[in-house]
Order: sequence, then C-alpha cells, then structure tokens
Amino acid sequence: MKNNKKVRLVLEDGTEFQGYSFGSEKPVSGEVVFNTAMTGYPESLTDPSYKGQILTLTYPIIGNYGVPGDEKENSLQQYYESYALHISGLIISDYTEEYSHWNARKSLGEWLKEYSIPGIYGIDTRQLTKILRERGTMLGKIVFDNEDIALYDPNLDNLVAMVSINEKKVYGTGRYKILLIDCGVKYNIIRNLLKRDTTVTVVPWNWDITKEEYDGLFISNGPGDPKMCDETINNLRKSFNDDKPIYGICLGNQLMALAAGADTYKLKYGHRSHNQPVIQVGTSKAFITSQNHGFAIDNNTLPQEWEPLFINLNDNTNEGMKHKSKPFFSSQFHPEASSGPKDTEFLFDQFIDIVKEYKSKKAG
Repeated sequence: MKNNKKVRLVLEDGTEFQGYSFGSEKPVSGEVVFNTAMTGYPESLTDPSYKGQILTLTYPIIGNYGVPGDEKENSLQQYYESYALHISGLIISDYTEEYSHWNARKSLGEWLKEYSIPGIYGIDTRQLTKILRERGTMLGKIVFDNEDIALYDPNLDNLVAMVSINEKKVYGTGRYKILLIDCGVKYNIIRNLLKRDTTVTVVPWNWDITKEEYDGLFISNGPGDPKMCDETINNLRKSFNDDKPIYGICLGNQLMALAAGADTYKLKYGHRSHNQPVIQVGTSKAFITSQNHGFAIDNNTLPQEWEPLFINLNDNTNEGMKHKSKPFFSSQFHPEASSGPKDTEFLFDQFIDIVKEYKSKKAG
C-alpha cells in the first residue's frame, strides 16, 4: 500500500510541488535534472554520473517492473551499472508497488529505503520538466513537514573523487590489456570490453598511469564538472605524448578535450535520455544514442590537431572528437547503454581493432 505522507519539492526560484513519499523520509538537496527514458530506472539510479542529483523521470509509470536481484557475473552485479544508488532523490508522476517481472526481487520503494534515498510520487513531472527546460537545470530540495535544509550545489565538489574506486582492480584474462581510468565507470563499459578478449585494469581517477603497462587507455564516464579533475587531465596530457590508443566516453570525452587544450561549458539542462540523435561528421550516418551529461565541449576551442567526430542533431553540440593523426577518439554518448539503444556499440570494436593494430606493430 502506498505511503500517503506528504512531502515537498522546493526549487531554488521558490517554486514548490507537493507529492507523497515512497522512499526514505530524509530531507535532501541537490541539482534537479530530468530523464526522458521509458525504461531503465535500475540502470539510471545506479549510474555514478547522477551523483548529487535529484532525478526526475518523465515517463508517467515507474516501478511496475520492480528491482532486479544482486546476481553477479565476472564479479560485477549483472543488472546494475555500479555497486550502489548514486542519486540524491527521485521524483516521479505515479508509482506502483504491484511490480511484475521475471527477475524482480523487491519494489522500487524498498530499494530507495535501503540506501536512505527519498522518493516522491504524485508530482506533475510534465510541468516540472517544462520549468527545467525553460529556465535550465536548477538546485532543489526535498523536505518533509515544516522542516528546511540549505540548497546544495554538487557541481562545486569533486564528485568524481566520491564515486571512483580507491585501489586498482583487474577484470578478465584476455589478450589485450586495457587500462581504464574510473571516473564513475558504468559496469556495462567493463562488460563490453571483457567481451572483446581483454584484461581490464581499473584504476582510480587520479592514478599515475605513466607507471602502468597497457595496450589501450580508456577514460570512463562520471559526474559533475570535468574541470574539477585536474589530476586526471594532467595525466592524460602525458599519455598524449605516446601513440597508444585512447578512447573516452562521456566525461572521458570532456577530460580528453581539456587535456588537449580545449574548453568545456555547462549545458542549460543537459542531455539525459535514450533517444538522442547524433551524426558522424563528414558522413550522412546518424545514430540514436543514450546520454547522461550536463557539460559539453566547445567545438570552437578544439586545437588544430583535433576535430569533432559526432554532432548532436538536436542542438549541434559536440558528441565526440578525434585526433587527426594519432589513435585517440571519444564519444559523448554511451555506446554501452544497457537499457538503451545499441546502435553505436561498434565503437568498442573500433577501439579494440586499433589496439590490436598497435599491439601488432609493437610486436613487429
């Protein structure tokens, strides 16, 4: 049975929404963002890129297929994108505890309570999304009764340091050695690499990668402002002196740009959905992609030796870049999206093909 305890969402401009609690009864503050995907809430809630954010799901019915179990494969939780929930709060229109799915183990409300995360249902998410689209992403807070808490801007903190691992971990025993910088990596990135005959060594965001042996370097997704990751950026600059293949996804795209000398900026309300169209520069090839980011590369600041690789067809923002002569490239979108389109999963094949070529030349 639903909990009818009233709870409020208060935006930084004073706008208030009143709904009902179905998660932890704990006040929180953060950046209010929206995601337009119809499915994939277990993946979204465990995506480290949502750290510090109060997530609004625009699809009207949430919770109907429950939450999967904790089964593992290759020591990674099989149905999640990380080891924990990373959102600060969840906002939905309607909620049901009458879930039905073959691998469901608990309700969404029970899951939120396990991680002390508040959830609100009964909110007009269409109206809330219109406000965020018109005014841009805003700070907000979820409060109960007459209590109050201060607004918190997560982008002022190094969120990557909060979600990255603390020590090196190794997955798989494949032929090709991939060094993965964990800025908040989604598990499906590791899964996709392991499917391609790799040994994946995952290191913290500020790891000194010059001391590691590898065939290819991978920079993961992650939360917050990329400019907070000075140590990662400085390490990447050193890696650009070599010819070892490099691929970055999402935050990895932005970090590579900053290391190259380009600039980044905050988007008005970000790209968070399963249906963002992008086009490959210089071709007529368009792809439907899954995305989750609030910052973007300024194409006008890319150095001469770099060029855009993909462009967003909705707003013409950068969706990836490549080096003109070295085997370095990136994508702003998520080709590994486990609950979204797989149109661009071929980028993992391209990366490993480049790694194979590099390893073959090195051996020769």
